[in-house]
Amino acid sequence: MANNIVSREKDYSQWYLDVISAAELADYAPVRGCMVIRPVGYAIWEAMQRELDRRFKELGHVNAYFPLFIPESFMKREAEHVEGFAPECAVVTHGGGEKLEEALMVRPTSETVIGHMYAQWVHSWRDLPILINQWANVVRWERRTRLFLRTMEFLWQEGHTAHESSEEAVEETLRMLEVYRTFAQDFLAIPVLAGPKTDSEKFAGAVRTYCIEGMMQDGKALQMGTSHFLGQNFAKAFEIRFEGRDQVLQHAWTTSWGVSTRLIGALIMSHSDDDGLVLPPKVSPYVAAVVPIFKTEDEKAKVLAFIRQAMAGLLGEDEVAAAERRFGNDQVQQLFYHPQTAQQVVVDKRDTMRPGDKHWFWTQRGVPLRIEVGPRDVDSGNVVVKSRLDGSKEIVPLAALTRAYVDAKLAGIQQALFDRALARRDEGIRTITTYKDFLNHFAEGRGFARCRFNPSRVVEAQIKAETKATVRLITRDGDAEPGTCIFSGEPSTTEVIFGVSY
Repeated sequence: MANNIVSREKDYSQWYLDVISAAELADYAPVRGCMVIRPVGYAIWEAMQRELDRRFKELGHVNAYFPLFIPESFMKREAEHVEGFAPECAVVTHGGGEKLEEALMVRPTSETVIGHMYAQWVHSWRDLPILINQWANVVRWERRTRLFLRTMEFLWQEGHTAHESSEEAVEETLRMLEVYRTFAQDFLAIPVLAGPKTDSEKFAGAVRTYCIEGMMQDGKALQMGTSHFLGQNFAKAFEIRFEGRDQVLQHAWTTSWGVSTRLIGALIMSHSDDDGLVLPPKVSPYVAAVVPIFKTEDEKAKVLAFIRQAMAGLLGEDEVAAAERRFGNDQVQQLFYHPQTAQQVVVDKRDTMRPGDKHWFWTQRGVPLRIEVGPRDVDSGNVVVKSRLDGSKEIVPLAALTRAYVDAKLAGIQQALFDRALARRDEGIRTITTYKDFLNHFAEGRGFARCRFNPSRVVEAQIKAETKATVRLITRDGDAEPGTCIFSGEPSTTEVIFGVSY
């Protein structure tokens, strides 16, 4: 176990921060509640961006950008929206040394300003649908913050669409929920539950909010993405109207949906261990780290020549030569493994660190594979391939170190991480039929409670006060055999998941 990371069992919260520090993912900014995302952390976010952007564009969405500042009057047009976000808003009252005629909100989300612009662009049913996404930062004045999970400023994408009919908007809302679900599971290797929120937990101003929820290693819930059916609420507030096919003027139907850098926190808490960061291969900036082992200059030359031969066989002579031109005799060389995704193999030639120190350096950054080469390996014509997943190692002949071999190893790690997280999640869900058992469940530990429940703002607030648990999502609503609500004892056909969240 690493000596710079406290164990999960001893202090889970500190472990999380230690992993971030050891992997150099982020650091605290001089402004309270803000963070600096360091290169490794930002590379992980870029990998998520690339994959999500591809999926969005395959469905016809395009990217645009909207202002950071929003007139205060915009936020007040949709009553439920302003009430929901008012406590989190940062407000600018002065600029250029003068008091502004109208205060400006630093965007907590962009429904209002985008609604204003859509009203200028939509005139006829032929102008619909509008399918726009933006990659941006937002500011929410959080009182209690934690790196990646909850910061005052964070990065995200927010999609905003306008449609001709309610049916089309609902279809879009559910389509994007499915995009998030498959992205989380296939790309991040995190199993999630997907479904609607209760009214007390929905987005301010939405008709219906849908979400994906993951269970972290400590049993707590993390909301990892949301998709909102906004109905005509914002269209009416901002007069997004169009002439329909029947020549009647009507309001558009809109949606919004988003995920944020919180997903990096989800990765950490879903997969990492007491040694540091563990990354699914699909999202890792580096797929492998090559560590030469030598003591003398002669051994160094011998080992590095062998590694060059190995990399030429794995990645091609052209890529190795290109890396040599890019990095020259630099101590760390980065060779492209998948140029289209910017994933790399890194050769760590530093002679200022012992092999054991390099071991921990790349282990704590979550690199899926470590390839070690020493003088004896050169003599036998082999390399040693070690897995970050379980520490297992394999002696591989040089000729067998091929793209097919590495791809298979990475695919196996990706699947194993998902399977491990899925088993842990499923073991952490308990079906509960009485409120007494419900109270005992959350008093004894963490995990999800699956139960019948009739949603109610008042009751949900009471349960949260007693247990800190909230309804994470509704799994079935009206399509199940009648059961009994755990709180009221009345008949219930609604099944929900309760959990304590971050």
